[in-house]
Amino acid sequence: MKNRSRPSVCNVRIQPGIPDLFQNVLAWILQHFALLFFTRMNTALKITSVLLAMGLGFSSVAQNRSYDVFIPIAKYMKKGDAEKLSAWFADNLEITVLSTTNDSSRNQARQIMKSFFNSYTPRSFTIDHKAGRSNMKYALGSLSAGGEKFIVTIFVSCKEDTYKIQQLKIERIE
Repeated sequence: MKNRSRPSVCNVRIQPGIPDLFQNVLAWILQHFALLFFTRMNTALKITSVLLAMGLGFSSVAQNRSYDVFIPIAKYMKKGDAEKLSAWFADNLEITVLSTTNDSSRNQARQIMKSFFNSYTPRSFTIDHKAGRSNMKYALGSLSAGGEKFIVTIFVSCKEDTYKIQQLKIERIE
């Protein structure tokens, strides 16, 4: 009997909130179905089936990637809510406010932002530009606060399906 190389099945990723046990059972079923499927089909049908499965599989992944992490962050920047904004902070992050840069813990960064919002009450905040990949993104925004205008740069990274702010920079526009 020939030793055939069998195609590997990619990790199955289901929407967050579905219990791990269900994900594991579904992954096992899909792997065994794929194994049976590939041993009994002709090549043209295999290729068509793989392309179709990839399209269906990527639609759920694309839904996660289309999530805009900057919507809630922008909301809290606009409100001047340092407490809720800090929920998006990484455990340690770089924060620059008005030319003062600090490598801070989440709590220190929250206090820095609270102090900034107390001095400069936000009136509006808009995201002007966004870019990046699925695991690392950045945004440039305009903040109007305390009668002044600021440019805000936000870098976020994704680890274990959670986005966290790694760097936040607020600079006065002169």
